[in-house]
Amino acid sequence: MIPYGKQDINQQDIDSVISVLQSDWLTQGPQVPLFEQALSEKCQADYAIAVNSATSALHIANLALGVGKGDIVWTSPITFIATANSALYCGAKVDFVDIDLCSGNMSVDALKIKLQWAKKHNCLPKVVIPVHLAGQSCDMESIQMLAKEYDFSLIEDASHAVGGKYQHFPIGCCQYSDITVFSFHPVKIITSAEGGMALTNNKMLAKSMRALRSHGVTANPEEMTEPSHGPWYYQQLLLGFNYRMNDIQAALGVSQLSRIDEFVKQRNQLATRYNLAFANTNITLLTPSTDKLSAYHLYLILLPEANAIKHKQAIVNLRAHGICAHVHYIPVHLQPYYQQIGFKTGDFPNAEQYYQRVISLPLYPNLTRSEQQHIIEQVKLLV
Repeated sequence: MIPYGKQDINQQDIDSVISVLQSDWLTQGPQVPLFEQALSEKCQADYAIAVNSATSALHIANLALGVGKGDIVWTSPITFIATANSALYCGAKVDFVDIDLCSGNMSVDALKIKLQWAKKHNCLPKVVIPVHLAGQSCDMESIQMLAKEYDFSLIEDASHAVGGKYQHFPIGCCQYSDITVFSFHPVKIITSAEGGMALTNNKMLAKSMRALRSHGVTANPEEMTEPSHGPWYYQQLLLGFNYRMNDIQAALGVSQLSRIDEFVKQRNQLATRYNLAFANTNITLLTPSTDKLSAYHLYLILLPEANAIKHKQAIVNLRAHGICAHVHYIPVHLQPYYQQIGFKTGDFPNAEQYYQRVISLPLYPNLTRSEQQHIIEQVKLLV
């Protein structure tokens, strides 16, 4: 079976991990700050905070921005459930903004209309979390203009998008947001096995997130409420979490980061081949605009019509031919948990139409030309 995604681990990666295993520090050692510095420099951001998952990064990002009980957070319904759940963890209410079917990303027009309505009804969001689906950036400049007008903060869920660009700047530079979050799950652009990172240009947000990821504890005498009792002393200043990344993961991340440009180049070459192959069919392609370089975590196509039966059969057929076609994602508002808290079918029609049409095709650097040709031939038979 050709998987939809797969990590690329080389000898340098293996040697980096072995080096940590043979060192004195398996966790809370030098590799985590090294990974943070390397990624912040790559993304041109001032601060980077490494954690054990992108979910953890989203959680502490919300908390650092003051999200709590009674607040409202908006995101896209086409994302993994963690994006929305991260706000629920803070006690906030979650709502969604429908997508643009051309990109799969949050629709700026839908956001504008929903903000106008929310202002009239005194229920504006405290935070909006645009999701860079498949590695393609949302229209962050337009979204930030709305953030300034309606006074909300922005977290970019860029879990799919490390290595991508928006307006020729690296995604993660936080030019148009308060915080950007990345994921390093094995099927993402680079991997640390599990892990995530939050980037920001705001010193206070960075300080808050660093405290939140490690139990809310400090060993810095300057931050304590009383003189230190001695070199062993620490204080818990807030309720934090054990969200730390370990040095084994960070070493793998540092090694992988050295190849990120090549990974993104290879993914774009594979995506271009798909684009050319499907150009004269009735398949709809979700392709980035000219001011964006997609990291191409996923390659997504939309079937010609929204038909649940035909959609399922297409995926079953591809899998029967050794192709792990997949769906990214089930609209969050259709999940049983979210329906229990008030969402229903029909709330976000574009997201629901997308769900009945989308197929994720295999895309990863080691996908061979013959494997891709097989995928192309089988997809063409569907339409």
